Amino acid sequence: MLNKTLYCREMKRNVKLLVLFGMIISMYVYIIISMYDPKMMEMMDNFAKLMPELMAAMGMTTDTANLMAFMISYLYGFILLIFPMVFSILRGHGLVAAYVDKGSMASLLAAPVKRRTIILTQMAALISGIVILVVYSTVLEYACAGVLFPGELEGQKLLLLNAGLLCLQLFIGSVCFLASTIFSDSKYSIGFGAGIPALMYVIQMLANVGGAAEKAKYFSFFTLYAPDKIVNGESGGISGIVILLVGAVILYAASAVIFEKRDLAI
Repeated sequence: MLNKTLYCREMKRNVKLLVLFGMIISMYVYIIISMYDPKMMEMMDNFAKLMPELMAAMGMTTDTANLMAFMISYLYGFILLIFPMVFSILRGHGLVAAYVDKGSMASLLAAPVKRRTIILTQMAALISGIVILVVYSTVLEYACAGVLFPGELEGQKLLLLNAGLLCLQLFIGSVCFLASTIFSDSKYSIGFGAGIPALMYVIQMLANVGGAAEKAKYFSFFTLYAPDKIVNGESGGISGIVILLVGAVILYAASAVIFEKRDLAI
């Protein structure tokens, strides 16, 4: 089903980005969790009162009654959404469209390997990278919280929260991958692969501000990922991540079909 040689090569290409984003996430996760302190929270709440629109746009609220709520407010509104998303944008383009654009796809198709095997292997490399980032973030959060604030973090809720995060990032990855299979030209592949997720996030930021812009949330898939609802076990939170997962499966499947049937200019 997969080509082992090609998969290993693409995973090696993943390493640099995974290390880079892993280091960035490590820095932010440690700093933010270590900030969980009554005095620091009071300062953050005062800042939020001074600039409520900015804090709301970034998904940051003043509801930080416990460590989990604090992490949701300051990690899951920006840090753990944006960096895995950027990874998907870069690798999604690099796995298909970049090959076609540079003329390297010809060498892949010239090998005695089926198109389906090639596209499923490239897909697996992207999904593996996303899973590694989310799993690493989960382990890191649990470890930092366990060392700095023993017994204050509910492990089951963290796992559920990050399972939802994984579904969201897989969906974002599927959008990027689909754009990469549709467009051969880099400017279109990156334009749509990066533009759609970025636009959806901007719309979500506007919706978070509230007021007249709140209805904008219905036009962004980020709305389906609701950390507060997920950790509280609300049906709306669970159904949202299920929709994201199903959507990801559909878009990845569409990418494979398009690549198999497409007449590539190579």
